[in-house]
Amino acid sequence: MTSSKEYLEYILEQLSDFDDITYRAMMGEYIIYYHGKIIGGIYDDRFLVKPVQTAMEMMPNADLELPYTCAKEMLLVDNVENREFLKKLLDAMYEELPTPKRKS
Repeated sequence: MTSSKEYLEYILEQLSDFDDITYRAMMGEYIIYYHGKIIGGIYDDRFLVKPVQTAMEMMPNADLELPYTCAKEMLLVDNVENREFLKKLLDAMYEELPTPKRKS
């Protein structure tokens, strides 16, 4: 199953308070970036984020789910309607996320 453009637009609207949220379509799904770092994505109309320590602490009961077959598990964000929570979550996660590698 692929994600709908409508769900992507909903999540982007929920994240509209952020200065630098971007996305990239990838095989029917969407990777979400915050200041150039991958924070997670939209997979099968689910907002999943990388399971960094801060995210796990902020969402201790979050389900770990596979974004697609053979992928690493990610945390399901089930509180997507709470913009304040999303802001705190992404800001807290940012420092733990790896810096993207430069293309040669």
